[in-house]
Amino acid sequence: MTDSIHLTGQKRNRPCRHVRKNIQLKILETFLLFILHALCYDPYKSGFSYKFQNLLLISLCNNTFWSNINGTSNRVWTKVECTLRQTSGITTTFGSVASVVDNGYIDKEQVRQNIPTKKQFVDSHRQGVITNTGVGYQQTVVIRSYEVGPDKTATIESILNLFQETALNHVWMSGLLSNGFGATHGMMRNNLIWVVSRMHVQVDQYPIWGEVVEIDTWVGASGKNGMRRDWLIRSQASGVTYARATSTWVMMNQQTRRLSKMPEEVRAEISPWFIEKQAIKEDNPEKIVKLDSKATYVNSDLKPKRSDLDMNHHVNNVKYVGWMLETIPDEYLEAHQLSSIILDYRRECGGSDTVQSLCEPDADGILQSGVQHDSCQVNPLSGFSLASEIFQGSGLLGSLGKMTMPLKYTHLLQVNGESESEEIVRGRTTWKKKITPIPFPPS
Repeated sequence: MTDSIHLTGQKRNRPCRHVRKNIQLKILETFLLFILHALCYDPYKSGFSYKFQNLLLISLCNNTFWSNINGTSNRVWTKVECTLRQTSGITTTFGSVASVVDNGYIDKEQVRQNIPTKKQFVDSHRQGVITNTGVGYQQTVVIRSYEVGPDKTATIESILNLFQETALNHVWMSGLLSNGFGATHGMMRNNLIWVVSRMHVQVDQYPIWGEVVEIDTWVGASGKNGMRRDWLIRSQASGVTYARATSTWVMMNQQTRRLSKMPEEVRAEISPWFIEKQAIKEDNPEKIVKLDSKATYVNSDLKPKRSDLDMNHHVNNVKYVGWMLETIPDEYLEAHQLSSIILDYRRECGGSDTVQSLCEPDADGILQSGVQHDSCQVNPLSGFSLASEIFQGSGLLGSLGKMTMPLKYTHLLQVNGESESEEIVRGRTTWKKKITPIPFPPS
């Protein structure tokens, strides 16, 4: 009896404020999870409810009651309560998160990424779909203002970045992506990452600012230990193919930084996605000669910035192209556009390296039969102007033959070491004259 009697003037034994708050928050947590569970259904049946579900998920993750009570951990954990449901290949609940630990909890970063664990067919956020009988990938992209240059056309660096992004999104939708830069689950278990060894890009026409393009990408086998990835860029409005590319990728150990053979478990993961077709057929890949210090154009003071590093902690391969083009004279770049580039990668570049860029114009690309490439002019109404060549006695057929030879450059990026220089990448670029309007004669 005395245990339940409170003496006069003595305070009642109530739960402390901290405990009461936690009880209230747990009740709120249970209620919100119940609502979230009720909203786990096909998003195509109700777009508003699907958006509300995502908003609720983000709100739950950001609230303080998900943190540990003792405050000893900075990681935020979320209980996976919802049942997995797949509708047309689209994961609609927490089950799309890539890595779930044994006790059924996932961390906040994984919830924010929402990496699929199973194959997806449609990604409304990225405007991507799985194609080619379920193994290829197509993404619709709008060319943005920061992806174009002074002429309002997409830069070659922007195109390469789009290639890289669509490749990662392809792996994302395959359900094979682990918490790495395009690495599969088997690659992460073996501490492996992808590195590109060769890339060949051909551009017939550059997309313009605001234009909608479709990018197709797919993968195929390349020897015993490599993988080939190809791309096509086409105009959504006209269906005309603007650019095509092919590349070869190999695996490198993330710790030793040495190339590695492809483990059988990784081969089993990616081989069902292989397609035989090629965007660019390279039966006999062109070999790129090595330049020396006697090159015509040299830039020896290139240093990577922190923003140049990617998730694999080395300079992103797209940055190499910018360093190569910086050695070409500005007056030439203003009058010509890149039509083809071949990159032969030799080693990675770290953030502390000092890079030297060498560039040499090809003699056979400047002249053809004694006629300079710059003699060709373009008229916006009638096309190429052949008058100068016809008047010089070459004739129509001779003029057509002489104006088809583009200018070429050979490139080399190397680490500018004290004792010796190590090659990073060899390159070869092909150029064509820009179509510049000719003013109308005065009336």
